[in-house]
Amino acid sequence: MSDRITPLKNEISPSTIRERLRILALLFLRLGATAFGGPAAHIAMLRDEVVEKRRWFDDANFLDLLGATNLIPGPNSTEMAIHVGYLYAGWPGLLVSGASFILPAAVIVGGVAWGYVEFGSTPQVQWILYGIKPVAIALIIKALLMLGKRAIQSFSLAVLGITVTMLYFLNVSELILLFGGGLVFLLIRSLTGSSSSQTAVVLLPLPLSELLNQLRQSIDLSVLFLTFLKIGSVLYGSGYVLLAFLHSDFVSRLGWLTNQQLIDAVAVGQVTPGPVFTTATFIGYLLAGFPGAILATTAIFLPSFLLVGLTNPLIPRLRRSAWAKHILDGVNVAALGLMAAVTIILSREAFIDYLTPLITMVALVMVFRTKVNASWLILGGGLLGWIRFYIF
Repeated sequence: MSDRITPLKNEISPSTIRERLRILALLFLRLGATAFGGPAAHIAMLRDEVVEKRRWFDDANFLDLLGATNLIPGPNSTEMAIHVGYLYAGWPGLLVSGASFILPAAVIVGGVAWGYVEFGSTPQVQWILYGIKPVAIALIIKALLMLGKRAIQSFSLAVLGITVTMLYFLNVSELILLFGGGLVFLLIRSLTGSSSSQTAVVLLPLPLSELLNQLRQSIDLSVLFLTFLKIGSVLYGSGYVLLAFLHSDFVSRLGWLTNQQLIDAVAVGQVTPGPVFTTATFIGYLLAGFPGAILATTAIFLPSFLLVGLTNPLIPRLRRSAWAKHILDGVNVAALGLMAAVTIILSREAFIDYLTPLITMVALVMVFRTKVNASWLILGGGLLGWIRFYIF
């Protein structure tokens, strides 16, 4: 990593650590309150902050973190925030950055859940999304272009990225594409004569299914906590994968939610800022009020904090190992291929009339030609949506 954001040394004073924690808290509270558009947009906004504005990382370092994040289960954008906090201020930074990114979304979703229970419906938010989605597309495109320049260093990597994007639309599992991309590129490099005897480790948590099966008789906080802990420990992929896990556990297995309640919960997680995994906050509140919301949120995110803390020190070793480096290079490009596929899908949803692609074009010009903060662009997009639907 850059000299300015290497892991903490013993000589760093407590006052310096406190200042770094303050910087992390302010940064991620703001991102958590304004990061609309899903994980790809969150990662794009984070890159804008820590690579371009603050220069804590270069794109190579950022891609290594992104690749390592894709090797473990959990919400990618939240784990990227946790990685940054860990490298900037150690374990305290890990906790502060992750909690600060999650907290605004959890509070907002908890408030929406209260309104849902009290008034029987979710607030209308389509006017916000109308303007925000095209801006998010612009931010993702910029991140893809900048990260792609660094990651795609050969023709074979370019073909790998395009192939991953195509296979995604053929419903190939994201987990298969990520690990397969790494293994395929390792094979390519091995066939061209590159090898190494060093090894790398990928940590995967054990599921809690057996314990859960013993506690499924009624709605209680222990079952709620352990169910979300299991999901956070084993879930790879997008919000659509999260929907499948939630349906299996809370609708089919436990019978605690109806299909409509689940759809509403996932929708709220997607249209509010911050991590989509705050869907757990909504479900927790529906099932057990504010204590349930707190427990569900804690449980689904807890594995991410532990896994990032365990795997982050391994990233330099991965880079020093020749064959592990090739795997990480392949995973990085596969992750960009998945981001490209998600961008195409989001574009289909975002471009609904003549104005929405124009918003994306204007936002692209602004992100490439000016130093405007991405959060202001997101808020500006929401304002345009309000003007479009409530004035004209």
